[in-house]
Amino acid sequence: MSGKKPSGGHGGHGSGHGGRRAKKHEEEEHENHERWLVSYADMMTLLMALFVVMYALSQVDMAKFTAFSQGLQEGFGAPVTIINDGAALETDTEDPLQPVQVQSQAAIDGTEQTDAEKAAAAAAAEQQAAQTAAEAQATYDSLAAAREALTAALAAAGYPDAAKFEIDERGLVVHVVADQVLFDAEEAGLRPEGAAVLDALAPTLRGLPNPLRIEGHANSLPVTRGGPWPSNWELSAFRATTVLRHLVSADALAETKLSATGYSDTKPLVPDSAPDALSINRRVDIVVLSTASAKANELLPGIEATAQATASTTDTGAASAADTQEGSHP
Repeated sequence: MSGKKPSGGHGGHGSGHGGRRAKKHEEEEHENHERWLVSYADMMTLLMALFVVMYALSQVDMAKFTAFSQGLQEGFGAPVTIINDGAALETDTEDPLQPVQVQSQAAIDGTEQTDAEKAAAAAAAEQQAAQTAAEAQATYDSLAAAREALTAALAAAGYPDAAKFEIDERGLVVHVVADQVLFDAEEAGLRPEGAAVLDALAPTLRGLPNPLRIEGHANSLPVTRGGPWPSNWELSAFRATTVLRHLVSADALAETKLSATGYSDTKPLVPDSAPDALSINRRVDIVVLSTASAKANELLPGIEATAQATASTTDTGAASAADTQEGSHP
């Protein structure tokens, strides 16, 4: 009996401690499972507060703001201006309860201009157009003076019909006839007459500040098969460089202001159906390049057309006056 009591007592004590530990463990687990609800509730409360604050900040009570800004104005003696979503809010000094005036966002970002801004922009555009027109006219006058000097030089040398002149968006173009003047058919060596024409043009060209471009052109007839030239490209380019070399050697034109290129038959002056197309399109052009701005150069053809029309009208009027005077004499 003495042996059973200790055994029973020990066993009862042990089972009692074990039950309490198990119960405590279950309570702890139960508490741990419910703790996340507290954190979740705190987070939702903070988010709700954040959204409420953001909503409140996004709304402007115009009447209260006007009264507030009026008070600041009276205190500091200057109008109050704030920026709301990129637009300026200005207060009215007369009525503090009047809604705040909001400037147009379009006026701020430039998509809509006031009358004063439109007038200023129109005046600036007008001034720019006037400056461009003045530049174009000055450029045209200098090119026209060069044309007159070159025409006089050819006439003095005895070749008044060796070249034709025009002023376009590139500048002054001197069309030098190739047939029986510069070159023989399918040849790139200068004829004596061609050398004399270039010698007459060289002094005036040398005195111009403009760069010069020599352009070789061929007519639509193909070169002879088996001849010295594979195509009109090589022939037109070689003729251009021949003229360039003669100008450099004959009158010491600066090589830095000269260039040469060949266009074959891609830039004819007249269509192939014209009766004199073969002789007119086979040519070498000496282009006195304009140094004006691109916008001013665009105006040169129009000025040229107006000048030619005026000159034609003047010549017709002079001829009519001369005929009238001759008819008045017995």
